[in-house]
Amino acid sequence: MSAVLPRPPDSELAFLESQQLPPDKRGVSFEALFYRRLQQVTTRIHDTENVEQIMLESSQDICKLLNADRLTLYAVTEDRSAIISKVKTGLNTSRDLKLPISAQSIAGYVALSGQVLNIADVYDEEALRRINPSLMFLKEVDKRSGYRTRQMLVLPIADGEKLHGVLQVINNKNDQPFGELEVEGATQLCKTLATAIRQRMQKASDEQRRRATKYDALVNDGVMTAAELQECIRKAREQGEPVERMLMENFRIRPGQIGASLSKFFGVPYEPFNAGRIRSEQLQGPLKREFVQEHRWIPLEESPEGLVIMCTDPEAVRGSRVVPQVFPRFTKFTYRVTTQAEFDETLVQLYGGDKEASIDELLADMGGALEEENGDETALESAAADNELVKFVNKVIVDAYQQKASDIHIEPMPGKSKTGIRFRIDGSLQPYIEVPSHFRQALVTRLKIMCDLDISEKRKPQDGKIKFRKFGPLDIELRVATIPSAGGVEDVVMRILAAGEPIPLEKLGLTPHNRERLEKTVSKPYGLFYVCGPTGSGKTTTLHSILKFLNTPDTKIWTAEDPVEITQKGLRQVQINKKAGIDFATIMRAFLRADPDIIMVGESRDHETVSMGVEASLTGHLVFSTLHTNSAPESIVRLLDMGMDPFNFADALLGILAQRLAKKLCDCKQEYAPDQEEVKLFIAEYAEELRNTTAWKADYAGEAKKLYESWLKLYGQGGHLRFHKAVGCDKCNQTGYKGRLGLHELLVADDEMKRLIQERARVAALFAHAVETGMRTLKMDGMEKVMLGLTDLKQVRAVCIK
Repeated sequence: MSAVLPRPPDSELAFLESQQLPPDKRGVSFEALFYRRLQQVTTRIHDTENVEQIMLESSQDICKLLNADRLTLYAVTEDRSAIISKVKTGLNTSRDLKLPISAQSIAGYVALSGQVLNIADVYDEEALRRINPSLMFLKEVDKRSGYRTRQMLVLPIADGEKLHGVLQVINNKNDQPFGELEVEGATQLCKTLATAIRQRMQKASDEQRRRATKYDALVNDGVMTAAELQECIRKAREQGEPVERMLMENFRIRPGQIGASLSKFFGVPYEPFNAGRIRSEQLQGPLKREFVQEHRWIPLEESPEGLVIMCTDPEAVRGSRVVPQVFPRFTKFTYRVTTQAEFDETLVQLYGGDKEASIDELLADMGGALEEENGDETALESAAADNELVKFVNKVIVDAYQQKASDIHIEPMPGKSKTGIRFRIDGSLQPYIEVPSHFRQALVTRLKIMCDLDISEKRKPQDGKIKFRKFGPLDIELRVATIPSAGGVEDVVMRILAAGEPIPLEKLGLTPHNRERLEKTVSKPYGLFYVCGPTGSGKTTTLHSILKFLNTPDTKIWTAEDPVEITQKGLRQVQINKKAGIDFATIMRAFLRADPDIIMVGESRDHETVSMGVEASLTGHLVFSTLHTNSAPESIVRLLDMGMDPFNFADALLGILAQRLAKKLCDCKQEYAPDQEEVKLFIAEYAEELRNTTAWKADYAGEAKKLYESWLKLYGQGGHLRFHKAVGCDKCNQTGYKGRLGLHELLVADDEMKRLIQERARVAALFAHAVETGMRTLKMDGMEKVMLGLTDLKQVRAVCIK
């Protein structure tokens, strides 16, 4: 704050004020004196603890300063529906004036609108209506007092968007509207008042909070006395124990009573422990147990009020602003308070115990199961229901999920040999544990019971599904296949279908070149687009990312999937159920009667489904589907071989995206600069498909040089390419690889490609044209990702046939 200027002699001020000078006749000396007087008033306001008292004491000075006859200071009521007078000068009435925040009064309108009003005559109803059709002046006060109000300067006292009150300055002694100097002075005064009020309110709130405790409502509600509460707090402090534990152990106070007290203290609802709560991967999945334990908040569920956050200190969680950063897709959050004990219970419920038994400990704890190969079904069922075996099976599934396995393979051996369990992680099978032979039948029976299969049928393959949330702490599904194998045993393979949200298109791992072409292709209003690749190559994930890109409120999207793995708001998703007669072709026919804009069919595996897709695309729909083919150009030949009419199919086709998943280098990777020979061989391998294009046939050396220069520009560092090699660390289990990334091959059906399809051209011709017009093959895309340091050439070669 600037230094306070010395107060001018009263005689000098009195002389200038006595002149009653209109604004246009005032000089520089008057303005200087005006601002000096204003600063004196604002300094006094800042220095006092009681704003209302200082306003009352300074009201005459403020009136003199603004050349006004009277002033009224209004404050906002607690419910923020009205303003009430706190300081009045020149009014004989003793009762407070209470005005609703509305256009029914001038001060009420200023509180509502936040505008500054400088009115020449409050009785000029036409002028008031020009401001607001409902605006009126309350003449009753004038009638009661016999006073004639004319000019009025009214300003909001606000701190940002928060209104604290209204300042009303009445009747200019010059009998003309208040001038710019008075308006400026009153504006500065209102800013000072707003700051002072905010600071006093904050200070009062802090003092009240310091005096209050979270458990005061226990006293107010008669649960315990004030002396007992103070004694409990003192003992907890001395013994280093949480107050809540002392309350529950020493005074037998229930968590619900403590929760009600916390709710009143923090002003948010109380959230008790709910034994039926099930883990949601979309909400709890992104948060590690350690993070939740440290920060003491857990997302519970989506509600109309927003994402529900359970926490032990709502103010701290809200103030940290971490929640919106972790969940950016949510715009609203609602906070619920809970006790420390109930929070810990919920943590264990959703994330498992702190010290869970290891798989080896569970295996050691399992008692003797059936050793006879031909135990009856009742005995088998009893062994499968054994508590230790149930825990063991659940632990296997939870461990597989936590290790990010895609499949669990249970492989019994005949005779006395052990049963092996392996997980497929990042595309490779890794040993997990071996189970003694006498557990194998009970183990397989337990899995059959979990997915409602016939436990007596051991000679035929069966398939089913486990909804794991019925049995364990994870909200996941597993697709189960049992297969009789040599030696009278049954293998079980389980695919983990982790329900989740689609990955945004920009995070799918597409190169900028492919992403731009893909977005342009799928943004067409109608047509046919395929994603192809082997099982487990991420086709469904990519399709859902594309649908997320296209999913807008004005678009109707139907999907038919087997199974529905990924869900997103705005999609209407149908689960295929062959037992009920619901297959892809049946659903496709139903979709065409359901007014879709976009249709996604999980798999095009027969002539009928493909032909209906072509028909739908030609009648103005955008159709997406998947194929089990090796490359984009080969997919065209496969579809024509299925009996598609080349002309209709060519007209319908927008593009085909082939993809594979390659292992990603772990963070422990080591960078190196390839020598000249390695770069030469790298270019030659990259250019295998480019050799057939016109430009490369004409000038191989020149095109190779151009390619290398473009790489240096895009991927080079210091004028050289940089490759990386696998090293190995504890994080990646010494393999050098962790996670997978997509390799993509995007064929766009331009006019020439459509002509080649109509002529039933060979794959080589389709390939040559696609590459010539910008398609990167799977290997080319993978090699670009080698230069980006994401993978190495060994992994690219491993997943690319050519």
